[in-house]
Amino acid sequence: MRLGVLDVGSNTVHLLVVDAHRGAHPWPAYSEKAVLRLAEQIGADGALTRAGEDALVAATADARAAALRLGAHDLLAFATSAVRDATNSVAVLDRVRQETGVDLRVLSGADEARMTFLAVRRWFGWSAGRLLVLDIGGGSLELAAGIDEDPDQAMSLPLGAGRLTREWLKVDPDTAAPPPVRVVEDLREYVDSALDPVVARLGGVGWERPVATSKTFRTLARLTGAAPSAVGLWAPRRLSLTGLRQVIGFIQHIPPGKLSELEGVSASRAHQLLAGAVVAEAAMRRLGVEVLDICPWALREGVILRHLDHLGTA
Repeated sequence: MRLGVLDVGSNTVHLLVVDAHRGAHPWPAYSEKAVLRLAEQIGADGALTRAGEDALVAATADARAAALRLGAHDLLAFATSAVRDATNSVAVLDRVRQETGVDLRVLSGADEARMTFLAVRRWFGWSAGRLLVLDIGGGSLELAAGIDEDPDQAMSLPLGAGRLTREWLKVDPDTAAPPPVRVVEDLREYVDSALDPVVARLGGVGWERPVATSKTFRTLARLTGAAPSAVGLWAPRRLSLTGLRQVIGFIQHIPPGKLSELEGVSASRAHQLLAGAVVAEAAMRRLGVEVLDICPWALREGVILRHLDHLGTA
């Protein structure tokens, strides 16, 4: 079966087409991304701007056309934090449906965490024991922990790298100067306070293997010496708290527009890297995690796996 998965995230609209069936590894056949930065196109009233709407409609239409051209039997389309939190989300979803024929499903933060957890569980298997899974997106941070395929705890916090860059660091891709040290410290204090409610809840579940997914964690791991993406999915990659702190120590002094010159840092997300690193460091520190394994599977794969599971029981 060929499936298309359309992930409308806070940074990108990503179409992934896979060949998959229940009980098998989903094999990617095609992938394309449109960088929209929807999290940065939220107006003062909390609504997605008209320009953001227009870009989303165009990207969704292009993705649907590509999925049909490639013979996808179904298109699993979902939206996360940026659309979920927009005050005009209902109107935006209606417009996308009417103009493209795509029915975007808005995932709750907890559902994001659950499906990402499922993907990580399937990737590492039962031998990984109890898992802790962290995922930093553009608009939110998802956390989940447990022993089964459905986590005992799954939660979401508004600590995405794009959101915090916009609201706290106030930088854009072309900013010439790094944010002031005091601003970074204020952000760190805010992230720490936001983590307070989840530390005890997750600590009560416990885990044997802490894992991270997402582009932010992969980039940070690469900056600490992890294998580049060209080596392949199966190369083991890790991120240590010590290495992460060293990375923060130098990237906070680099102009955001220059961060993309570092190996492994994409130009479209470079200006968000510092905010993402602050969240990663705080989460690891507060949860007592010294080293994270990096999982190449995340939310998109979780959506595929859940869909295939449901087909098998229908």
